Amino acid sequence: MAASLAAAARRLRRAIRRSPAWRGPSHRPLSSEPPAAKASAVRAAFLNFFRDRHGHRLVPSASVRPRGDPSLLFVNAGMNQFKPIFLGTVDPRSEMAGFRRVANSQKCVRAGGRHNDLEDVGRDLSHHTFFEMLGNWAFGGEYFKEEACSMAWELLTQVYGIPTERLWVSYFDGDPKAGLEPDLETRDIWLSLGVPATRVLSFGPQENFWEMGNTGPCGPCTEIHYDLAGGVGAPQLVELWNLVFMQHNREADGSLQPLPQWHVDTGMGLERLVAVLQGKHSTYDTDLFSPLLHAIQQGCRAPPYLGRVGVADEGRTDTAYRVVADHIRTLSVCISDGVFPGMSGPPLVLRRILRRAVRFSMEILKAPPGFLGSLVPVVVETLGDAYPELQRNSAQISNLVLEDEAAFLASLERGRRIIDRTLRTLGPSDMFPAEVAWSLSLSGDLGLPLDMVELMLEEKGVQLDSTGLERLAQEAAQHQARQAEPVQKQGLWLDVHALGELQRQGVPPTDSSPKYNYSLRPNGSYEFGTCEAQVLQLYTEDGTAVASVGKGQRCGLLLDRTNFYAEQGGQASDRGYLVRVGQEDVLFPVARAQVCGGFILHEAVAPECLQIGDQVQLHVDKAWRLACMAKHTATHLLNWALRQTLGPGTEQQGSHLNPEQLRLDVTTQTALTPEQLRAVENTVQEAVQQDKPVYMEEVPLALTAQVPGLRCLDEVYPDPVRVVSVGVPVAHALDPASQAALQTSVELCCGTHLLRTGAVGDLVIIGDRQLSKGTTRLLAITGEQAQQARELGQNLAQEVKAATERLSQGSRDVAEALRLSKDIGRLIEAVDTSVMPQWQRRELLATLKMLQRRANTAIRKLQMGQAAKKTQELLERHLKGPLIVDTVSAESLSTLFVDQLPIHGH
Repeated sequence: MAASLAAAARRLRRAIRRSPAWRGPSHRPLSSEPPAAKASAVRAAFLNFFRDRHGHRLVPSASVRPRGDPSLLFVNAGMNQFKPIFLGTVDPRSEMAGFRRVANSQKCVRAGGRHNDLEDVGRDLSHHTFFEMLGNWAFGGEYFKEEACSMAWELLTQVYGIPTERLWVSYFDGDPKAGLEPDLETRDIWLSLGVPATRVLSFGPQENFWEMGNTGPCGPCTEIHYDLAGGVGAPQLVELWNLVFMQHNREADGSLQPLPQWHVDTGMGLERLVAVLQGKHSTYDTDLFSPLLHAIQQGCRAPPYLGRVGVADEGRTDTAYRVVADHIRTLSVCISDGVFPGMSGPPLVLRRILRRAVRFSMEILKAPPGFLGSLVPVVVETLGDAYPELQRNSAQISNLVLEDEAAFLASLERGRRIIDRTLRTLGPSDMFPAEVAWSLSLSGDLGLPLDMVELMLEEKGVQLDSTGLERLAQEAAQHQARQAEPVQKQGLWLDVHALGELQRQGVPPTDSSPKYNYSLRPNGSYEFGTCEAQVLQLYTEDGTAVASVGKGQRCGLLLDRTNFYAEQGGQASDRGYLVRVGQEDVLFPVARAQVCGGFILHEAVAPECLQIGDQVQLHVDKAWRLACMAKHTATHLLNWALRQTLGPGTEQQGSHLNPEQLRLDVTTQTALTPEQLRAVENTVQEAVQQDKPVYMEEVPLALTAQVPGLRCLDEVYPDPVRVVSVGVPVAHALDPASQAALQTSVELCCGTHLLRTGAVGDLVIIGDRQLSKGTTRLLAITGEQAQQARELGQNLAQEVKAATERLSQGSRDVAEALRLSKDIGRLIEAVDTSVMPQWQRRELLATLKMLQRRANTAIRKLQMGQAAKKTQELLERHLKGPLIVDTVSAESLSTLFVDQLPIHGH
């Protein structure tokens, strides 16, 4: 029997990963009955249990859009938002730094990337692209294995009332290759809790050792399984809960090292738990999905959902039900969190999900156009209480789904026309070109699922070049893999061990407040003070801590204080130099500064020996810093101007700035028009010309919670937090009654800013493009660069005006017309590539393309006239000849018909 249990358990695929937390069995009286099995009650019971019985802090779900983590397409586990704690990089002043024991229900998406359930959804009764993960965590050794296991057992058996005889557990059996012993401690804990030895199974690292990635925190895990068979025949086990004990770190060389601090990380899928408590064998039979399945049946007038799979699901009706129900949940949650269908990365995955849902709903369920969007209110009804952002964004979700569905149907019709046109060029035995099929696919231009393209060809009796298609798919996969490679941190970095050692030694975080010590002189120039500091630690290039560094050595310096701005919040790091006190003639160039868990590491090259304890004086590069300050203040003004022009629904999605330019990503319903771009620039320019004061002040984070119009991103903010307000003192801006944050730029921001807006000088938006449906990226420059861009734009506008006048006057001959056409072509290239106002570029390009069409028409007319004249001359010279053989030069593709000419002769 043990062998069959092992085989069954080995087949389990983890739909979720996490771990539990606790501090001892509770002796509080239990409710006489388990909670109602409704999903909302199950979720609430979990959160209340950890908050009320075991003192956990309830933390809201993070957005499914990863926060500063390029390794993820989507948040796919509850632990994602707590990575800074596991890695030791959490800001010591942030709320998260104080987390000890927390619990939550996290929105998760597994579609694309390492964890990808997309193609499995619909085929069985359990896979989902969106699910909720219930989890509890203990950080820094707050509690560990005994408490975690005890809490999990208490919740499942006493609160949820699951019979103990239906629960099985597994633990880590060790890994001799890695030098890891079996986790007998966890085994003994389960036995002490009353789990029979026959239901305590051990497995190796593949099943019971959890890792965050190729490197990083990891550790043994123990899993709790539920027996669907209930003791009748062979057990049918499904995983309920995974408890991970993070106590190791996987190094870059593959070795394991102990973590400075141990953590507990647990996760349990709500959908699967609800299915167990509601006595269902499928998550799709629970009240999380039944309202959606009912709405699908009503909207499509399809046969009722029967829960069939495989060959039993004739016509794949039930598969389509599951696909549509799952995918509309994923779409709703992602769009509400600011991820919109698009052409690359997470937006492309979402586009695939939407089009897969449309295809199944229309092809199999015979849904009417626009049906998918009608399901959004049902999703909001079932999930909106737990995740209020769904309620706030319900209309936007419906509109985007409807728009993209309509775009897909239009693409489908275009695809059919392209296929028909291509087929007309093929011979009877020719295969359909792989390149054309690929261009029609989701990876190409039209965004049609490849299997749909294959089906359309099959209906026409044409075979697809599958070999060529496979080659293109492999090339695309290789390209995607290269794009998805982890972004290597530039420069030196403190890893989890270095940070742990600093914390063990009691080294305080770097005091970076001197970076805000600058002032504005009466003449309008800025004065940046120096900063004296002590060298607390030195690191070599490979991160090794040393007592001193020698001449020419690249190193990292950790100081007790600094006036360098370390790269964060989208603003580039300061650069400059430092000198040892008393030896000011020897400069140590500082290339950049980085924040590592509250410590600021300065990257420098030592011109001579430097050692721990040395006193140094820091000097920032003033021109560099001032340019960054101007770009950062301009970014705030641009963000505010966009909301003023486009409406309050415009939200910042990200930004980055350096001394050269700024980049701002914002949510927009459609691409900005030239008129809107110009209006945004004018709004910024007005604020610049008014030379408004910029107020900056640190305030308690709680004061910013209920301020209408206050802009804050989905980030972990320190407490106290810095507020930047343009034109209005911070205290007045934070007064909810003043409504000031609705009338000017007020943001939470740690960056360095100008003290008055006038120093921005000017702002020009030099580029815009849509990253995805609903997200626009703007590029802008300021100051002299902006003024030069405006001048260049005016010069090009004059050239376009001159070209327009030349065209209006007409050309005397073909050669002159061709010269004008080439001049217009050169102007198009110049306007397209020059650094100039984007609104003006778009207007000039529209004018130039119209001029190009007119010029081409004029050339054709002149060529026709020239050809007619030449032919007439030939005829007149050879009136008496019986035969005329000559050539007529005509570059135009137009045909000159003989009947256009009077024919002379016999």
